[in-house]
Amino acid sequence: MERGRRAAGVVKWGAVALVGLTLLGGMALAVYALRTQAPLDGRLAVAGLAQPVQVRRDAADVTHIAAESPQDLWRALGLVHAQERSWQLEFNRRVMHGTLSEVLGPATLETDKLMRALDIRGAAQRQYAGLPLAAREALQAYSEGIAAFHAGRTQALTPEFLLLGVTPGREGGRDGAPWSPEDSVGWALMLALDLGGNWGNEFARLSLLRGLDTERLWQLMPPYPGEAPATAVDLAALYRGLGVYATQQAPPAPVTAGLNGLAGAIDQARADWARALAQEAGSNDGKGSNNWVLAGTRSTSGKPLLANDPHLGLSAPAIWYYAHLQAPAGQSSDGAAIGAIDTIGATLPGLPFVVLGRTARVAWGFTNTSPDVQDLYLEQIDAQDATRYRTPAGWEPFSVREEVIRIKGQADLQLQLRATRHGPVLSDVQASHGQLLDLSKYVLALRWSALDADNHTVLAGLQANQAQSVAELQQAFAHYHSPMQSIVMADVDGAIAFKAAGKVPVRHADNDLRGVAPAPGWLARYDWQGWLSDAQTPQDDGAQRGWIATANQRITGPDYAHFLTQDWHLPYRYDRIAQLLEARALHDLDSMAAIQTDVTSLATQRLLPALRTAAAQAYHPLAAQTAELLRTFDGRMDAQHSAPLVFAAWADELARGLIVPRIGNARFAATYGKRDFRAALEGILARDDGWWCAPRSCAEQSAQALERALERLQSAYGSRPAQWRWGRAHPAVSSHRPLGSVAALARFFNVQTPSSGDGYTVNVGQYNAGDVAGGAFANRHAASLRGLYDLADLEQSRFIFQTGQSGNVFSPRYADMRGAWAAGQYRPLQRTPARWTHQLVLAPRASD
Repeated sequence: MERGRRAAGVVKWGAVALVGLTLLGGMALAVYALRTQAPLDGRLAVAGLAQPVQVRRDAADVTHIAAESPQDLWRALGLVHAQERSWQLEFNRRVMHGTLSEVLGPATLETDKLMRALDIRGAAQRQYAGLPLAAREALQAYSEGIAAFHAGRTQALTPEFLLLGVTPGREGGRDGAPWSPEDSVGWALMLALDLGGNWGNEFARLSLLRGLDTERLWQLMPPYPGEAPATAVDLAALYRGLGVYATQQAPPAPVTAGLNGLAGAIDQARADWARALAQEAGSNDGKGSNNWVLAGTRSTSGKPLLANDPHLGLSAPAIWYYAHLQAPAGQSSDGAAIGAIDTIGATLPGLPFVVLGRTARVAWGFTNTSPDVQDLYLEQIDAQDATRYRTPAGWEPFSVREEVIRIKGQADLQLQLRATRHGPVLSDVQASHGQLLDLSKYVLALRWSALDADNHTVLAGLQANQAQSVAELQQAFAHYHSPMQSIVMADVDGAIAFKAAGKVPVRHADNDLRGVAPAPGWLARYDWQGWLSDAQTPQDDGAQRGWIATANQRITGPDYAHFLTQDWHLPYRYDRIAQLLEARALHDLDSMAAIQTDVTSLATQRLLPALRTAAAQAYHPLAAQTAELLRTFDGRMDAQHSAPLVFAAWADELARGLIVPRIGNARFAATYGKRDFRAALEGILARDDGWWCAPRSCAEQSAQALERALERLQSAYGSRPAQWRWGRAHPAVSSHRPLGSVAALARFFNVQTPSSGDGYTVNVGQYNAGDVAGGAFANRHAASLRGLYDLADLEQSRFIFQTGQSGNVFSPRYADMRGAWAAGQYRPLQRTPARWTHQLVLAPRASD
């Protein structure tokens, strides 16, 4: 009995100890979480400031920064970005430097190799050196603000640094600047890489032509509706004649985690993210945006209205940080004048200006133009000397540079990178190239406009923040280089305009490939011949209709004299915007908001008759219930409805059923996903194409695709189709990098909410149907922000984005906009709000 009492006592005190340890652990976590919060009130001494700076937050959580000079303004913005988004800055810097593997291990090696090959860091240094002194000093001041945060930091670093063992700024075993002026230029280049690429389409065509003839290729990847392919060359015959393909295609290298448990899951998450980045680089598929501007003749106020919702990959924290920047006119150290700054809108952590927004008198918005500014070149290797490649003037040596990539837990990688007269050799670092090409004969090199030393995009951004009219905005954006943007503008005096700003190459009249597929690099006719001038790029003053809209559709008419690309997005979003703009004579901010949140998919309407026919012919037990759901379905991809889910699953199964037998599983997996082959499906069904549908009829293929889709949905969501919900299968997932793919951490670091729309609705909800494991219908590319501006009263401007201002997972401001964003609600965007919720003074440090 005594022994039993002792055992009970041990258990009792053990339980007490366990509870005590849990409480202590919880208290320690709470203290740490509190220490990671950015100070929002009081006074903070900051190195480098010349005068005090006011940093105030309003009820919409917009950060208002008012300084006595432009230089102090840029320093303060750098400090605020570092306070709120320190991990985002650190991660982004490592991405563009190609140093992720140093802290994340071998899983991110492919990403690092690609960034080193592109030489993002070297290109940024060359571009920074060519900027005017005033612009260089702006970037320098911004980087000083970030450095000041880290040098005088009392705020604890966010948990990513602890979980991954990262020290800000440390690279190559040495402590360095947490952010340099050149890094801001590099981050602008990374945006160009994300938005301004089509080398992925060129390579996809090269890969598909291994098994398809040219006619079938253009059926699978059709040109813009109503147009012929940009090239009449028999591409399949060209590449067969050159002998570019490897004798036997190598299987993709498996990516496996290095450890079991949580560490292994983190390794796998890093590998998945890195593989996706490398695979999606150079591709515009699934990427888009909307903007439109109305003249005062089309508004109830008599002044212009402007709307913008750029579509980007959803991330947590969001890519944007909203701020109001204010400073009087000043000058640079060489005496150059700097205009007064009073601008409010979306900033990008890493850049010292408002990218999208307004000043006191003018507003603007971007969409991606997506011209063809990337060409792949097949470079022929000298069979007698592999250090040389063929040029129009004969055999020339590759330029070669050595890079060392440090890899956590492994020996350093000595990497030899080649370049040709066109640019970096991508096939040295892109595993997919080696699986396709005979690399003993050919390599693939990239010519990309954004890498050129005259890229002064950051100068355009700095000057736009000083503009007070459409004319001044156009002058500022004349410096814009990459990626080309379709910009709509409006000012309080009633002017509106559209301009495609950026550099586009001129191709030789004898260039019969026109950039749609890799060109023989030794033939001079495929070399670029110069650039379109600013006056030659598309523009419009809106006089014809009283409004201008862009949604990544063809923005040029049949009389436009220059070739930009054939890879425009399908025009469904633009057509829907045009329908809604023309549906009423006069608009206001509420009708503009209704357009931004519209979820009617014209693309779904196009294929809906085929789906209804399939439901009538299918033999699945749920087919009759499904047919009833579809009877009243009008193509609205509403999160609360089930029919959108049926449509999405059927379209996915139909694509797989028709295309996989013709190109194989491996090639389908490499080219499908955000590229959903929707135009191909439309064409196949419209033609009742026996070649693609064989060995069955197209109607039979469609019905069987629905049967497979219903089986899949029944397994996932049960046997009552009326209770299925598109929003459950289609949550908007703002993923943390790189922890958002780790199951044990995702629920803390990712921000998720049910969402409407699809890839073709104005309120876009792009999903990657090829990512079955990660959620085939999860919305991962959507409106990264929504902005509305009434030039009759710019203080009525509205905004929203999908997460929150803070990048700290412990902050209540990490995801507090999620619900409003999903519901189509907005926050006010005001330069002079009614009240402040927080007030912080940044004071010069006494020792400075």
